[in-house]
Amino acid sequence: MSNDYLDYLRDLMTGIGTVTVRRMFGCHGLYRDGVFFALVDDDALYLKVDEVSRAQFEAAGCAPFVYLKQKEPIALSYWSVPESALDSAEDLRPWLDLAYAAALRKANAPAKKKPRRKQG
Repeated sequence: MSNDYLDYLRDLMTGIGTVTVRRMFGCHGLYRDGVFFALVDDDALYLKVDEVSRAQFEAAGCAPFVYLKQKEPIALSYWSVPESALDSAEDLRPWLDLAYAAALRKANAPAKKKPRRKQG
């Protein structure tokens, strides 16, 4: 992944709050005001999607981030952005806001309880 692409994305994200980048699992995680809302892999941006925002990403022709785990494809809740969204900060902003809102919903959701193991 090129630093030039990360710098380009940072420029597009100017004005949305504090965006930090952290290396993770061979790619980079993007945090907006401390909330993980995007990832970058192979010079491609993927934004957090949930059941509220998924339809908008699907309608725009976006696709989920997929990786292989033991030769099985695993799709994450991070989706590509339309190519045209990367033309300007103004074009990207609505997609960034959708992703941040999804990330906030996830962060504020009650933790799922793990099923209890039966004893005996």
